[in-house]
Amino acid sequence: MSVMASFMVPHPPLIVPEVGKGGEKQVLKTIASYERVADEIASLCPDTIVITSPHATMYADYFHISPGRKAKGSFAMFGASKVSFSEEYDEDLVDKICEIADDQDFPCGILGEEKSELDHGTMVPLWFIRNKYKDGKIVRIGLSGLPLTDHYKLGMFIKEAAETLGRKVVIVASGDLSHKLQDYGPYGFAKEGPEYDERIMDVMGRAAFNELFDFSEDFCDKAAECGHRSFVIMAGCWDGRKVKTNVLSHEDVTGVGYGIITFYPEDESGERRFLDNYLDKQEKELSDKRSASDIYVRLARLSLETYIRERRRINIPKDISLVAQGENIPDELLNRQAGAFVSIHKFGRLRGCIGTIGATTDSIAQEIANNAISASTRDPRFDPITEDELPMLEINVDVLGDAEDIDSKDQLDVKKYGVIVSTRDGRRGLLLPDLEGVDTVDYQVAIAMQKGGIKPNEKYCLQRFEVVRHV
Repeated sequence: MSVMASFMVPHPPLIVPEVGKGGEKQVLKTIASYERVADEIASLCPDTIVITSPHATMYADYFHISPGRKAKGSFAMFGASKVSFSEEYDEDLVDKICEIADDQDFPCGILGEEKSELDHGTMVPLWFIRNKYKDGKIVRIGLSGLPLTDHYKLGMFIKEAAETLGRKVVIVASGDLSHKLQDYGPYGFAKEGPEYDERIMDVMGRAAFNELFDFSEDFCDKAAECGHRSFVIMAGCWDGRKVKTNVLSHEDVTGVGYGIITFYPEDESGERRFLDNYLDKQEKELSDKRSASDIYVRLARLSLETYIRERRRINIPKDISLVAQGENIPDELLNRQAGAFVSIHKFGRLRGCIGTIGATTDSIAQEIANNAISASTRDPRFDPITEDELPMLEINVDVLGDAEDIDSKDQLDVKKYGVIVSTRDGRRGLLLPDLEGVDTVDYQVAIAMQKGGIKPNEKYCLQRFEVVRHV
């Protein structure tokens, strides 16, 4: 056997009567849909219920699967301690998922559990399920800060593990939709909120899982969604197969979106191998971009690829001829000094960015070559880039102009100028111009201050600078 069905569900604690104390009557459509999901799961009699939860242990660069034989939890923190759970984990299925992930050098396992107690993203679905179906073990899996493609791949591993062990499995993708649907909601209103809900309900309702990769991180953040990565893991379990969907309900009366959809497998389909198709498309687009990139970006790429593959630095100016491709080498590359930033993205997500505010070498070319190595191997926010990632990298180079002292934020423009915020004791933070998601000067300055360790109530000086961005 394998994955028998999957279910996209929300997890508002108020939906549990002992927690809601009448407030659950606001979402009667969601409750009715949840009851139907529980009935369907009970009719399937699964051996194992895999629950992906945004509120389980989560790491930026690792998928955590809850370890051990059993786990307990209750709604005590929501004022309903008598509503409790004692669940048994399917250790064999957990081990098999981890084994498959390890064979693929994929960052997933049982290490680093922060809290063993069940979280509400797991318990809300279980409250409905256990009222109808008492059997079956569970597997609890957290999300991560890794790309959506990795979440999808994890879903593929779950399916493979279930097939290998002959398990009858259902997957419950726990996650609310946008938290910014109404002014009275928990995070207020943002136009991206209803846009996200409409879009995700459409995509999931059509089982158009390939479109899940097109949701940008910035858009999801502005919508304050909760479950997108959970839904992507679930989608991965259906890779290569047609899926029959049933949209049961969508509500937003609390200012938070609650969507419930069921998914059942149909025939296999090569056209629905969405991960392979997406990666092929991305590789082609990146190949086209590489062919069209200018000499500054080609130099950065040569530097980081040479270092990652051969652990050596290119020679400036000798090796610059390797990237010139017959075009004239700009005089400034070899004869001008300036600060430069090298930014690396993978699948639209930042993978490394290191730069220098002012010149530290004899030429812009050397500045770019050095910073490309640092951005790819020494950015403390990320693991060093590996050789197998190189084809999927998108590289930008920003050459900085001279910094100019300014008197106030009024002299800034987030599209035109970068900003440097500094204090008398030497702390300094910088942010480049024209960055996705940075739409206001106040936000630009706040990020620069945060990067420099400067508190909002401290006195600081401002400088602005222009850049020439090379792609």
